[in-house]
Amino acid sequence: MRRPPVVSDAVKRGLTPLHRRQSSQLLPRTRMGGPMPWIIAIMVALVVLAAGGALALGTLADSARGELAGAATVQIVEADPQTRAVQVRRAVAALSADPAVVSVRAVPEEEIEALLQPWLGDLETGGVSAVPVPALIDIQLTEAAGDAELARLSGLLESAAPDARLNAQSDWLGPVFGAIASIQWLALILALMLAFTGVTAVWLAARNALAANAKTIEVVHLLGGDDHQIARVVQRAMRTEAVLGSAAGFVIGAAALLFLGSQFAALDSGLVAGGGIGWSGWVILALIPLLGAFVALLTARLTVLYLLRKIA
Repeated sequence: MRRPPVVSDAVKRGLTPLHRRQSSQLLPRTRMGGPMPWIIAIMVALVVLAAGGALALGTLADSARGELAGAATVQIVEADPQTRAVQVRRAVAALSADPAVVSVRAVPEEEIEALLQPWLGDLETGGVSAVPVPALIDIQLTEAAGDAELARLSGLLESAAPDARLNAQSDWLGPVFGAIASIQWLALILALMLAFTGVTAVWLAARNALAANAKTIEVVHLLGGDDHQIARVVQRAMRTEAVLGSAAGFVIGAAALLFLGSQFAALDSGLVAGGGIGWSGWVILALIPLLGAFVALLTARLTVLYLLRKIA
């Protein structure tokens, strides 16, 4: 038995919009007027900030390691100035003759006193001069200063300068590198928490959309529409919000990173100046809004399919 023409035409007219762009009009289109785009924008901006900070800290640590690779410092800890000066000359001579040492530089006393002056006071008041200051010798090795190489050089200095202490300069920044690694892990955890929060927000929005349009969805089912078609309708309605929110969040996060970068660059500090985000880092950051929009659309689709199966 054939379906009456009037009913057949009505079914066709009802199902046709589900295959067109106009199908998204079955659900309210809030665009930037609703909360969802702003929620996505805030989440993406915070993730960009966290990821950008982690990348900048990684660049800073790599730069510091590169500058300090193979660098070591010899301290001559001797209170008597004359004995200290003799040991400095002997240590410089012994290190200069070693093939593993590229350069040797005895740091002048005036330079050491200038470094300590902000903490120990002015020379004229007897601040620095009243405190015995060890002599310093900066050396550069042919390769990174390992424990075995440092032990060998320390043995070489024992006879020339008994009061000499040899340390790799990278050891002094070991706690700093550890703190940087901890901050990077915290940034990763923060990004994952923000991603989970964003997924939860999209899930709630999709659930509310189904609840608010239950009558419309029931009519679509009566007209022959299946769950996947309804999911596509919700996905189309969410697409504009997800794309606009992700793009706005990236712009906000990138602008904040550029502003903070200019502020740190103005400090003109040797350690801070080594930080920054290279082109590869910006490429990684540019993937965040794309990933955010994709996750939002996928979450909306899976949520709708799950709830429709549960209702059925």
